[in-house]
Order: sequence, then structure tokens, then C-alpha cells
Amino acid sequence: MKTLILGLGNSIRCDDGVGNRVAQALESKVHDPEITVMEANADGLSLLDLLPEYERAIIIDAIETPQGKAGQIYRLDKQDLVSYDYTPTTHNVGIGTALQLGNKLGVTLPEDVIIFAVEVADVISFSQELTPKVEEAVPRVVKMILQEVGSQSLKH
Repeated sequence: MKTLILGLGNSIRCDDGVGNRVAQALESKVHDPEITVMEANADGLSLLDLLPEYERAIIIDAIETPQGKAGQIYRLDKQDLVSYDYTPTTHNVGIGTALQLGNKLGVTLPEDVIIFAVEVADVISFSQELTPKVEEAVPRVVKMILQEVGSQSLKH
């Protein structure tokens, strides 16, 4: 299955770079010609340019929720996105809204969309470092994604 693993975020905005960091960690672990690992500093609408050629998309991004704790990991699917329009921390249009718009415009989007959202503590400071709890979440998210794509895709 042609899959895009996409780490979203701004790597100089502290925890907003968590998606980038996960994608960087995955690049050395995934070896399958059907899987592309990519980083992007993109808003929701930019996804409509990145997703069409894939059957499955696994997106990693930062999230802020009212009761969330830094480093907490959420696994969301397309139904979750539509139900409450997951809106990432520093992007203009939520992923759910972008997917709905893409469908209405007739854009061919992946049937299978999975979001790994990491609860963040700081997306305002200019830093290439993640806060400690978010940094601790990175290897856990990597492991979860590797389980999603299956062992046949791993570099040995």
C-alpha cells in the first residue's frame, strides 16, 4: 500500500517540531519502496498537494487540548477528524477541514488517514529543542508508527 508518513511542524518553534523529529527518526528505520517519509511545515490546505498520490497517510503533529498533558499521544483516524475537526497548534486550517474540502473538490485522497498527535507544552518559544516530556514521546510515537506499517517495512 503506497503510504506517506508525514511529520508536520515548525522545527524552530520548540514543541511544534515534534512531527519533524518523529519523521527524522523514522527515516533510518523504514525501508519499503511503498512508504515515503517526509517532513513539512505546512498548513491543512497544503496537505491537498501532498496526499493525492497515496493510499494511506500517517501524519504526526503537535496538538494542544484543554486537559492534555505534555507528551500525551493521541491516535486519531479520519472519523475523529471529522467529528471535532482536529486543529493543529500553529497551522491555519485543521486537517479535518482540509480533508472535507478536498473531498468536496474531488481531490483523490487516501482512504486511510491516521494522525498521531502529541500534546505539547510550548509552541511559542523559538528553539529547535523539544520540551522534556515531548522529547520523551518521540520514541514512543516512532514505535507506534512502526507497528502501524508492519515489520516488513523496517530496515535491518
